[in-house]
Amino acid sequence: MSNGTGGAALALAELRKTFHQGRTDLHVLNGAALSVQGGEMVALVGPSGSGKSTLMHIAGLLERPDAGQVVVQGQDVSTAGDGERTRTRRARIGFVYQHHHLLPEFSARENVVLPQMIAGTGRRAARTRAGELLELVGLAERMDHRPAELSGGEQQRVAVARALANNPSVLLADEPTGNLDPTTSARVFDVLTAIVREAGVAALVATHNLELAGQMDRTLRLQDGVLVEA
Repeated sequence: MSNGTGGAALALAELRKTFHQGRTDLHVLNGAALSVQGGEMVALVGPSGSGKSTLMHIAGLLERPDAGQVVVQGQDVSTAGDGERTRTRRARIGFVYQHHHLLPEFSARENVVLPQMIAGTGRRAARTRAGELLELVGLAERMDHRPAELSGGEQQRVAVARALANNPSVLLADEPTGNLDPTTSARVFDVLTAIVREAGVAALVATHNLELAGQMDRTLRLQDGVLVEA
């Protein structure tokens, strides 16, 4: 990388993305660039429709840009094949969404075990790690409950634990507290912050909550397809 991103855990450079709607071209990203270091929390803000989710999907290797670079832990995966992108996503990137997307038929612990087993971890080791993570997010007494038996805040804390199950170097959180009341939102955010700091994960958090954004290290605003310091 020659754009000064150094040893960033996540670096995006000159990202461009255009959507074609009939005869209209919608330029969502026009050279967006950012870098996030390990242990750093960066807020991503911008009005609805500004392209935050598109940027997050590209950063998480769920979508390809029309042009530009995506570098995860020093590895340029911009032109990688689907198999390599899947392996990188599984091993190095954790996701937390506005809707927790927990599997309803499984307990909290099993929801954190599954991504580890998919990545090749043995069941016993996966259960141990799941227990440790759920204890870390304050759910030691609730890990054998199914999602329907947990409150919204508890479900979202399970989602945070699941996102960290495979020791990712990058955490992408898209409106992680968007469905929660202010008190629960603050509690989930505090847990997320503590884990990011302790584990040295690079976190990019898309949010409409400017109060939460103000508690992070930096805030970037997506404006006319580029990122500017807010």
